[in-house]
Amino acid sequence: MPDDFTATEMMTVAAARALRDGVSCFVGIGLPSAAANLARATHAPNVALIYESGAIGTKPDVLPLSIGDGELSETADTVVSVPEIFRYWLQGGRIDVGFLGAAQIDKFANINTTIIGDYANPKVRLPGAGGAPEIAASAGEVLITLKHSKRAFVEKLDFVTSVGHLDGGDARARAMLPGRGPAAVITDLGILTPDPETKELTLTHRHPGATVEQAQDATGWALKVAHSVAETPAPTAEELTALRDLNARTAAAHRKSEAA
Repeated sequence: MPDDFTATEMMTVAAARALRDGVSCFVGIGLPSAAANLARATHAPNVALIYESGAIGTKPDVLPLSIGDGELSETADTVVSVPEIFRYWLQGGRIDVGFLGAAQIDKFANINTTIIGDYANPKVRLPGAGGAPEIAASAGEVLITLKHSKRAFVEKLDFVTSVGHLDGGDARARAMLPGRGPAAVITDLGILTPDPETKELTLTHRHPGATVEQAQDATGWALKVAHSVAETPAPTAEELTALRDLNARTAAAHRKSEAA
């Protein structure tokens, strides 16, 4: 078992493992893209990766810089229009999993990717919503990955960009949202899943080397902890090799592009 992996590698591997083989997955850029493509390179070769630019069944050799990266369309099974990808595929109930990142998240897995601070005079303007609100509402289930800190895990979002479980309980059902909502939040410290009744995020796994106390200290509310917190299995040699090869190819491709 390798023992020289980083917290980011552990998070990416854990997020990749959450993706089942054969599902259709609507992928966000950044950490979700890295995790989804790692899953395709390891245990889930038949996952259909879908990006909001219209690429379906894409098999990029390097991680895309954006949804408009040519690598996505060049390696896709097919490319459709943006209205079709949202109306027919996503809102039509044909997407099994949405894979999202976030700048902020609250205890019910609602996320903010819009602004930090006051909306009229923000401290930081973030990339914005993109397709995340529709993915969060309509995908069969949602996986979220982000680094664990009090800046990210907040009691109250500065802006609600995409809904998770709203204010908990049966709120999604009452709002008549078609998807089941967030099924897991994977961080660099562990894995959180919604309580079956209240839907409040609960720490169920800690990654090797991380502690329950670290996760609690990195959360802006009183983090709920499962009665028995499991330790996430460490990355295998195969997983680390696949991830590092992917990152190396991506870095080389980007250097070549910048030099051209």
